[in-house]
Amino acid sequence: MRRFKSTITFLLVARLLWATEFQPVFAEKGMVVSEDPLATAVGLQVLKNGGNAIDAAVAVGFALAVTYPTAGNIGGGGFMVIRLADGKVYTLDYRETAPAAAHKDVYLDDEGNVVKDASLLGYKAAGTPGTVAGLEAAFKRFGTKPWKELLDPAIRYAEKGYPLSRHKTASINSRLEYFNLFPSSKKIFTRNGEPFEPFDVLVQKDLAATLKRIAGHGAADFYRGETARLIVRDMERNRGMITLADLKGYKVKWREPVHFTYRDFDIFSMPLPASGGIVMAEIFNTLEPFDLGAFNVNSSDLIHMWVESERQAYADRAVFMGDVDFVQVPVKKLISKKYAEYIRSQIDFFHARSSDDVAANEAWMKESFETTHFSIVDQWGNAVSNTYTLNSGYGAKAVVEGAGFLLNNEMDDFSIKPGVPNQYGLIGSFANQIDPRKRMLSSMTPTIVTHNDSLFMVVGAPGGSRIITAVAQTISNVIDHGYNIRTAIESPRFHHQWKPDVVFLERPGFTDDTIIELQGKGHKVRYVKSLASVQGILIKKGLIQGWSDPRRDGKAMGF
Repeated sequence: MRRFKSTITFLLVARLLWATEFQPVFAEKGMVVSEDPLATAVGLQVLKNGGNAIDAAVAVGFALAVTYPTAGNIGGGGFMVIRLADGKVYTLDYRETAPAAAHKDVYLDDEGNVVKDASLLGYKAAGTPGTVAGLEAAFKRFGTKPWKELLDPAIRYAEKGYPLSRHKTASINSRLEYFNLFPSSKKIFTRNGEPFEPFDVLVQKDLAATLKRIAGHGAADFYRGETARLIVRDMERNRGMITLADLKGYKVKWREPVHFTYRDFDIFSMPLPASGGIVMAEIFNTLEPFDLGAFNVNSSDLIHMWVESERQAYADRAVFMGDVDFVQVPVKKLISKKYAEYIRSQIDFFHARSSDDVAANEAWMKESFETTHFSIVDQWGNAVSNTYTLNSGYGAKAVVEGAGFLLNNEMDDFSIKPGVPNQYGLIGSFANQIDPRKRMLSSMTPTIVTHNDSLFMVVGAPGGSRIITAVAQTISNVIDHGYNIRTAIESPRFHHQWKPDVVFLERPGFTDDTIIELQGKGHKVRYVKSLASVQGILIKKGLIQGWSDPRRDGKAMGF
């Protein structure tokens, strides 16, 4: 009998959630926005049942591990920004860490060359996961509902299954050759080695059992108990690096948020090792003196100013930034208004600078676009902005045998060989080289914006290095151009990250005249289908607006 069976009532509800077309959502009490309709519905129900935003975030985080396996996870890590109704802001770092056995040459051969795919595929690519510890830490500090109750929906979807949308079917099938490399992955993410059909039901019994253990014993099971034993057993069998000591030694970190002002708004985002807050502060500080609202949002002059600001900010990211527990980073200087004055003094408003002239150190890191974000606001005014990931889509493609969850390949976010181009022609920084127990640099940018001490926006996105510019442009679209959350998110986006020295433009979205004018200023232009996927909430005139970026398959729901 086939494993992929239908549980009629449960699955009909799941299917109906996909049948509804994307619409702007307005609410009075609460809002949940995520990249998966099932997970959004889980979070909304928690809010309706009297849970707060942190309760809903825990439920959504675990639900996505089941219903959005490309990036939702318990085998990865991430960052969470929390703002309570009293105005206090907290930032939680549950980024993965390098195992103790890792070192700067761990992915090099005897001749010092990078071993192809060693940091991307399989057990050796995995860092010590932080997600379960992170969700528990947020819950223990701010949660109100029973822990088990928050995991029940995820357990149910794992145990009974859910129908795969066309998008998810295509996503899973596109990695078929990789899943077939690992028997534990093959039995979950293929039909006996063959691709899924749309609306096949994905059942994950081992993952359900793991979630039940976590529901019963908390994060202790994952880091010290039966799940830890299964992880270590698989690592030993497959030459992975994570040990029981790594799992027992993992710690989340509560950090001080990156806080800066833009016009008369306060913006709170993650600090390092998430680079988004600092880079975004540099960009906004540089642009602040200009009346951006006077420009057409898609004009070449406006794009030019943004690009020149982004160019310097991303160069600084590459040169200076890493895990602040291991390297010194001049954060106060980078986010200061005075430093922004210097950046503006270097900008030619008629011609593009060459990225080679901006900084001598051509350091840069590659990042996958397969992250996921959710934004939540509850009826009391508490808010959560959370971004977490496995790094690449489906991480290392390896499922922990008997535990049913995918491992991350986050080790690839380190500089595998500083100073030498990788397979993409990109060069890594010494600030982000591999060290035992170190956190790898990230572009994740979960962000909360306030206005006159009141909650204004909750926003974030997946999209690798493009996250930062997508979040910044969405915020600017609201503040500078007066857009509602739907228009702010749907507007065409552009991106520059210093290296390569190219302006990425979504196509269609910009006129031929705009492109010709950009090229006339000396910009190289490259077209892309989409740049990130913003999940946002806007509170304006007492009404909550929510919108999930139609560039992906998500959903906003409120009540």
